[in-house]
Amino acid sequence: MHAQVAQNTAANVAGPRLGLGQGLGRQASGQLMALSSLHHKAPGETLFGEGDEADSIYEVVRGMVRIHKLLPDGRRQITGFLSEGQLLGLAPEGVFVYTAEAITEVTLCRYKRAAFERLIEEVPGFAKRLIAVTSQELYRAQDQMLLLGRKSATEKVASFLLLMTDPERREAGDEVEVPMTRSDIADYLGLTIETVSRTLSKLKQDGIIALPTPAHIEIRDRDRLEELAAGEAGEEC
Repeated sequence: MHAQVAQNTAANVAGPRLGLGQGLGRQASGQLMALSSLHHKAPGETLFGEGDEADSIYEVVRGMVRIHKLLPDGRRQITGFLSEGQLLGLAPEGVFVYTAEAITEVTLCRYKRAAFERLIEEVPGFAKRLIAVTSQELYRAQDQMLLLGRKSATEKVASFLLLMTDPERREAGDEVEVPMTRSDIADYLGLTIETVSRTLSKLKQDGIIALPTPAHIEIRDRDRLEELAAGEAGEEC
């Protein structure tokens, strides 16, 4: 009992940071947080696997999670990188449809599915907020479909870097944290590791980005990067 109280207290402290509770009134936010508990995962640790029973829904509080599916031949397709405020584990058929793993140290807010579903009916405004959050996930999924289906390697890498930036910062000199490996990026973009590395090196050579460390990228020419992402640059990088 004491451990559960401690977990819920911690969740209440973290509550204002969570995207799901934003825009809800004090009482509604309190109901949401009362049903939650905080969980921590180490880098590389699995949150849940594809096909597991989906008894919980998670919201990322801190850190980054990758979600992926395995193809019949064993190849991995990463379908997303989730960070603070994003949900994972929504599964209408009662089983998880992908595997989720921690890339960095991760803190998650966990909601038991049965209680979470009751909130949709009981808490004013919660269903509307949930639709807003899931609509953002759908938008990201559509973006990835475009990445995989219609863009060149350079366009894919440029789009990925823009995706990883803070959307509210538009000036040159943006800093991009990329805690995932080059292999992760390749499996997300549908490229080889060699192509990802070669494209990043060319972007650096052209003065569009800087690579202080593998996990830290600086955008030096955002306008040029946006042109490449949109396929407007003409020449393949």
